[in-house]
Amino acid sequence: MIRTKNGDISSNHDKWEGFDIYDDGDGEATHNSGLYRGYVRKKGLMISLALVVLFVCIILAAHNGPLNISSLDIIRYILTFDNDGMGGVIWNIRMVRIIGAILAGAGLAVAGVVMQCILRNPLASPYTLGISSAAAFGASFAIIFLNAGSSITSIVSISNPYVTTISAFLFSLLATGAILLLTKVTRVSSETMVLAGVAISAMFAAGLSFMQYLATDSQLGNIIMWTFGDLGKATWSWNTLIMAVLLSVTLYFYYKRWDYNAMEAGEETAKGLGVHTERERITGMVLASVLSAVIVSFFGIIAFIGLLGPHIARMIIGSDHRHLIPLSIILGAIILIVADGVGQVILYPSVIPVGIITSMLGGPLFIYLLIRRYGK
Repeated sequence: MIRTKNGDISSNHDKWEGFDIYDDGDGEATHNSGLYRGYVRKKGLMISLALVVLFVCIILAAHNGPLNISSLDIIRYILTFDNDGMGGVIWNIRMVRIIGAILAGAGLAVAGVVMQCILRNPLASPYTLGISSAAAFGASFAIIFLNAGSSITSIVSISNPYVTTISAFLFSLLATGAILLLTKVTRVSSETMVLAGVAISAMFAAGLSFMQYLATDSQLGNIIMWTFGDLGKATWSWNTLIMAVLLSVTLYFYYKRWDYNAMEAGEETAKGLGVHTERERITGMVLASVLSAVIVSFFGIIAFIGLLGPHIARMIIGSDHRHLIPLSIILGAIILIVADGVGQVILYPSVIPVGIITSMLGGPLFIYLLIRRYGK
């Protein structure tokens, strides 16, 4: 049989992934326990393999650039933290962008997997719930009304990136607060949150279009460049801040992995197991939104990572959040590193912003995943 924290619920191991097995004296516990340990080892092996793939992607991404550096030298520079000579090129130019991709991909993926669980909606993500639209509106507001963009018609650049970032972050939090307020007024439910997110996204998208209509040529260029989503904006100070937020939020999500497993089984089941579903839904939504807002406000709109990472992870490893959360984080990082690498080489020496690549590749791939997953 299988035991949760609050009691015995099932003997079906496939249905109740991630719950502990105990000996009920019927002679089957030893066999089942062995199967369970094999199951856990298999999941751990998959996660380890994903880490190896991530490391290989990092090495390949570190090749991008006009200077040719051998793979062995790249590995040596990375493992020894050597930033002298060519090591400085790796760490000060290429790795800052790669680490930015890892953090952004991991953050958007873990936010997506938690949103999909607590809202019980496979399409929930920072992008589809309007957080990205709100950030774009905030950045546009700063460019037009706070003079954060270049005023010279022939130059497209953000003259005050900190004001733009802070404005984007605040409007992202405003969108999150509006969603939570609407759901609180209309009673908390997953359906309400999703519908509120769609409505908020539509309003901010309309506001963004209106500001683009009012903008001058240079302001319009700045707005469009910001919304593309570009990892070239990465700096060590920004990466450090994103890492601090990502670690804090992810540790909380992983601590609540058992609650998310229960919520995956249904509202009534989770409540029966002692989970405060309303509180966990609001807390998870706030933390996922804050993490997403930090990432989007720094790098711009990067679509589909919060959808693709969790969905591919579920297809590989199942819905047990003990394994789903780590694998989603790794896959999100891999997807964004690969997308950014494609953007750097496809029209070399020109660099296509990663937000364009994720939208072009992510849309068709996500449709394929949906057809494959839900057509079974």
